[in-house]
Amino acid sequence: MAEPPRQPRAGVYPGTFDPVTNGHLDIIGRAARILDRLVVGVAMNAGKGPMFPLEERVELVRAEVAPIAARTGAVIEVMPFDGLLVQFAREAGAQVIVRGLRAVTDFDYEFQMAGMNHRLDPEIEPVFLMASEGNHFISSRFVREIAGLGGDISSFVPRLTLERTLARVRQRNPGN
Repeated sequence: MAEPPRQPRAGVYPGTFDPVTNGHLDIIGRAARILDRLVVGVAMNAGKGPMFPLEERVELVRAEVAPIAARTGAVIEVMPFDGLLVQFAREAGAQVIVRGLRAVTDFDYEFQMAGMNHRLDPEIEPVFLMASEGNHFISSRFVREIAGLGGDISSFVPRLTLERTLARVRQRNPGN
């Protein structure tokens, strides 16, 4: 007797991606290898005072994940969202929420968030991917701070994001 066809595995990888980093792209590439479809959810998060407006963050993430999708043949979509993550995951048809972990402090926060999300929708499973060795210390916040202080961020972000971030810093600090 033939087995019924397996339902495609879909996941959501949420974040503010302000800016998208090599660490984010590492997690996206690895998640795309284990899922049939990955939706990268770019969160509005106006409360964080983002460097880039939502539309530009979505555009940058789309541009930076295109080579990953082309190289792997993965289905990777990039969509903005505002509101509850589990609601967005449901609407995207996701069975999992992918999160990257860099350090113990990330685990503590993500563990609490996974528990809350499970209460809101027990059908959506958290999947945690450890940051690769070369990316475990990269964060968007550090990238913004280093760029703002004139430091070299070229090893932390992909080329297009580097250009846009440096242009944004020059725009905010015209005297530097």
